[in-house]
Amino acid sequence: MAMNAVEPGRIIDFHAHAFPDAVAEKAMPKLEGEANLKAALDGKVGSLLASMDRAGIAQSVVASIATKPGQFDAILRWSREIASDRLVPFPSVHPEDTDVAGRVRAIADAGFRGVKMHPYYQDFKVDEARLWPFYRAVRGEGLVLLLHTGFDIAYPHDRVADPVRVARVVEAFPDLKLVTSHLAAWLDWDEAEKHLWGKPVYMDFSYSLHMIDPGRARAALLAHPAEYVVFGTDSPWEDQAHAVAAARGLDLGSGRERLMFYDNAARLLGLT
Repeated sequence: MAMNAVEPGRIIDFHAHAFPDAVAEKAMPKLEGEANLKAALDGKVGSLLASMDRAGIAQSVVASIATKPGQFDAILRWSREIASDRLVPFPSVHPEDTDVAGRVRAIADAGFRGVKMHPYYQDFKVDEARLWPFYRAVRGEGLVLLLHTGFDIAYPHDRVADPVRVARVVEAFPDLKLVTSHLAAWLDWDEAEKHLWGKPVYMDFSYSLHMIDPGRARAALLAHPAEYVVFGTDSPWEDQAHAVAAARGLDLGSGRERLMFYDNAARLLGLT
């Protein structure tokens, strides 16, 4: 085995998505049309598990997004159904829910390790004061918050989750287990470099390495605290095996690879 190789089964994808089969059959064509993009998978759990096998991924965080307050119960129920030693569901809370703190408590009481939020699909700015009770509840329950940051491929480039706004949240809640997505700010990497890269802020680099100069991505990841980088793919949008190969191709060194592919995620998920 090469010195910088990661053992098979020692990879956690911290950023994946799936739907109930019937939902996937309707939702995926709609989402592909909105993004003008063909997904690597069909959005079903079985397809995700097969993809993980091909890629040598041990576990995937399956992140849901509540686009309406009334979806919480169904998402929590489905998350319970799919939870396993391979799939780690992160349910979601809509900002307009009338009992945000109660919803966060229910997620923690059900044994889940985190929650997923997406400012474009859920219509909020990440630094809005109305989100403060939610952040306090997530922090209080010790949950991880996986937050979409940067722009979104299916929406106009409104600055609802840009690095300046994210930095305000980090400043207000320094002990919140916040994981930013897409190299901290998808397609807004000049601002990410100014405000987030190199800081003690967790970030994945899902659906990003094919969109940014590899040398710049490598420099950003080497400059970032090694304990604050987690591997993610944004599956079904990115092929997991391709994402693993692209991450290895950055040649970050064996120590950083172990942290990035497994150790940091395992710590956040309470596996170690």
